[in-house]
Amino acid sequence: MFWDNVSGVYDVFEDVYNGDVNKKVSMNVASYLDKEDTVLELACGTGMITRCAAPACKKLVATDFSVGMLKKTQDNCFGLKNIVFRKADIMDIKCKDESFDKVIAGNVIHLLDDPDKAVAQMNRVCKKGGLIIIPTYINKDEQGNQNLFTQIVDKAGAGFKRQFTLESYKQYFEQLGYEDVEINFFDGRVPCAVAVLKRK
Repeated sequence: MFWDNVSGVYDVFEDVYNGDVNKKVSMNVASYLDKEDTVLELACGTGMITRCAAPACKKLVATDFSVGMLKKTQDNCFGLKNIVFRKADIMDIKCKDESFDKVIAGNVIHLLDDPDKAVAQMNRVCKKGGLIIIPTYINKDEQGNQNLFTQIVDKAGAGFKRQFTLESYKQYFEQLGYEDVEINFFDGRVPCAVAVLKRK
């Protein structure tokens, strides 16, 4: 599996190549969390967002489909006592309806065959009045050009299914029926947009 294979070196991209953007994104996500929140994080990767999110909430359930990535998150979050680690499929979340105050899914939407289903799953497990927070790397500029990182990772086997511009990213959630979609944009080597959705 691609993500198991790259789990040992992925921190180099997150912390070095795109570290400035990723730090700002992680802090932005954490700013939406409250001390009494129970939070679900999907596709936690190696724990980039997890490390910022956990201290900002009461309990964080950090999940990933890749066992390799999940193991790296555990290593990177050593000492944080309010995290539960689980292997989970974003397309079929094994949790009851309205289980979490906030749901986070970072940099995964563009990799999925059926992102609409994943967003619906996130909406289902989020409590009424809660937030769904979805950071995603912006793969293309307004002229339709891919950034270098996307080209490299795509050739390596990540298999991008969608490539968003900033505008098309916001439009995607509006087309799913979300109103007042909030987008926070962080520019850099690999730009990232954080979509904040109110649970339908």
